[in-house]
Formats: sequence, C-alpha cells, structure tokens
Amino acid sequence: MRKAQAKKLPLSPDPKFNDTLVTRFVNNLMWGGKKSTAYDIFYNAVERVSKISGEDGYEVWKRALSNVTPSVEVRSRRIGGATFQIPTEVRPDRKISLSIKWLIRYSRERNGKTMADKLANEIVAASKGEGAAFKKKEDTHRMADANKAFAHFKV
Repeated sequence: MRKAQAKKLPLSPDPKFNDTLVTRFVNNLMWGGKKSTAYDIFYNAVERVSKISGEDGYEVWKRALSNVTPSVEVRSRRIGGATFQIPTEVRPDRKISLSIKWLIRYSRERNGKTMADKLANEIVAASKGEGAAFKKKEDTHRMADANKAFAHFKV
C-alpha cells in the first residue's frame, strides 16, 4: 500500500491583487524558478488587457479563465481488449489547473513580440469566447459529447 497523499501547501496571495489564483497562474507561467519575471509578465499582460479592452484587466482575466474552464473530459479505459473514451466530470481542482495550463500553452504558441503581449492577446480572445484555449475547451466538450454512449462504463 502506498503512503498517505502529500498535503497541499497553502499558496500565499499575490502582492497586487491579493489573490491565490493569480499566484497559481504565475507559478504555472514561471520558467527556471524566475518568479519575479513571471509576475512582471503577468502584471504587464493584465495592464495591456485593460488598455485593449477598456475594462479592468484583472476582471477580464478572470472571465477568460472561466470561459476556458472545462466541465467534462474523456478518459481512456480498457474494457475487454478495446479502449473506450469515457466522458467524465472534471474535478474542481483539475478544472482550474487545465484552464490555467491551456491559457499559458496557447499564449506561448501565439505570434507576438513579448510573452506579455502574447498572454494579453490570448486573455482578450478567451474572454470573448475566441482563441486557441477556448477552442481546446470546445473540442474537449465535443469529444465528451461524441462518446457519451460509453458513459455507462464509468468507474
């Protein structure tokens, strides 16, 4: 039997917005332990978002994150020699994790000069229900919908 699962360490809220979700986002954005650089990128992106949209950048970011958050996903399960894609509900913690990772991943793949530019553009697109991260969520939901015939195999 395995040991007990490790306890989740509480995240400290970020200095500007006093939000642990921002810290979580920045931790995913960070490369090579450079947290201050990641914070700079995030805060610059939020400023750019507010310039582009004319709204509060932080609120637009939160809306973008909620637009990208998936509610169902498919999981592979082997039954009698065949592998089925079984649609399952996404755990609340994993929902946030997936939405953050998708936003960052697709902003990195975008065209733009700096990472802050790329991130700002992806946030604005996601808040409007456009962009690659939002498309990823739609594709995930479509996959789950297409495979709902196998939902009875759920674990």
